[in-house]
Amino acid sequence: MPATTPHAHRVTHRYFLVMLAVGMSGGLLGPALPHLAAMTGSTMGQISVLFTARALGNMLGSLLSGRLVDRFPGHRVLAAMLVLMAAGLAAMPFSQGLAVLTAVVFLLGLAEVSANAGANTLLLWAHGRQAPPWISALHFCFGLGNTLVPLVLVAVLALTGHFAWAFWAVALYALLLLWPLAGLASPTAPAAREEEAPMPPADGWRLALFLFMFGLYVGMEITFAGWVTAYATLAGMPSEEAALLATLFWLALSAGRLLAIPLLRRFSPWWVLRGCLALGLASGLALQLGWLPLAVVSLLFGLAASAIFPTLFGLSNQLMTVNGRTTGRIFLAAGVGAMAVPSLAGPLLERAGTGAFPLLLMALLGLLAVALFALRARVRRTEA
Repeated sequence: MPATTPHAHRVTHRYFLVMLAVGMSGGLLGPALPHLAAMTGSTMGQISVLFTARALGNMLGSLLSGRLVDRFPGHRVLAAMLVLMAAGLAAMPFSQGLAVLTAVVFLLGLAEVSANAGANTLLLWAHGRQAPPWISALHFCFGLGNTLVPLVLVAVLALTGHFAWAFWAVALYALLLLWPLAGLASPTAPAAREEEAPMPPADGWRLALFLFMFGLYVGMEITFAGWVTAYATLAGMPSEEAALLATLFWLALSAGRLLAIPLLRRFSPWWVLRGCLALGLASGLALQLGWLPLAVVSLLFGLAASAIFPTLFGLSNQLMTVNGRTTGRIFLAAGVGAMAVPSLAGPLLERAGTGAFPLLLMALLGLLAVALFALRARVRRTEA
């Protein structure tokens, strides 16, 4: 997978390290939640406000980061967000009151999504239309950070007996990334580079379809990961086994993003997306009809979901001019989907029973397939 230029190759490695830090920061809140509740004297119901605060910070950061990356050198923006993220992580163990902790988590969510969106945008600018495999590798690093950080917390608790050192360790890692970024020039937007092939004219429908698909996908991902344990428990699976299903999903999702790297070199993004959606629909049908064990369905659904977001992101760069503002809108749509779609699962499970869960997943996949078909038709019509 050759880099576009030697400079693109060097900056790409830095962005991988940044996304590892973002993934570790984002993945630390869940495992540390009981410790944060004890620290603030809050119930689990009260401490759940942290997730809302982070989501709201993510949504504001999505809008802010796009404007910053378009106006200032991208590496300066990434460095500023890494400093803010490290400050938030370092401050969390000192935030003894729930209100203060909520404010810190809001700022942390803003910094995380800004660094995430910034790294994605700069990687697109560095590789141009050859970006899809690199984007998949970038998102693998994010998933790897999510996977590793619970192990960091376990190790810290074993060595020190206090959860705070996990936050401080991730904060220190984020600060160590400032020096590698400072030594390299920031990639520039394609419009500023003469060698970049001309992009198609602006098309609001294309952007709308992309935003719709990003919101649907992220909502579906969070819905499966967040509700599969509850679904399995209601279906009669022992709670210990049900708790492993989300882990299997995330492991398959991370592995699938690695697998997508050679696939995106060999096949077009359109074919990769169709394959993912077909596998997802087959997994949902197997879940509905009880053809496969839940553990196998979790693995297959994670594999199906793995390449959708990075492939869509790379495809958007081939079909539109993607600047910081566009990336910000994409991450805003993802944040809205993450808040809205999972909220449907609870009422459906309560009112319609466990059979509603796979139907919801298949409905979301069906809508994604329809939107992808509409996007393909739109591209053919406008480029004819």
